[in-house]
Amino acid sequence: MCQIYASTEPARYDSEARSLRIQGCVTSLKLEKAFWSILEEMAVEAESSTPELINTLYTEVHQNFGEVRNFTSFLRTACTIYLARKDKPHPASELVSESIQATA
Repeated sequence: MCQIYASTEPARYDSEARSLRIQGCVTSLKLEKAFWSILEEMAVEAESSTPELINTLYTEVHQNFGEVRNFTSFLRTACTIYLARKDKPHPASELVSESIQATA
């Protein structure tokens, strides 16, 4: 079973630093390439660019908690939450599916 994970291509977990502007300040974030790919997917879904999505996430975390501790760890966690939610159907879609089956 561990081979599923251990055989991951190193290119997926190589780190990549990107410069972007968060709340008007230029900063650099270093994440593994796999997480950058997930953030790009999240941005497409949100109809924004990756830097815009990251800026929005930073702003919302700051609004919710008054500070942003370890933002790169937060981004990794947000990516895992996104993937977990993506694999599970939305409760509303289950209701629609059930009502279609009941009328068939």
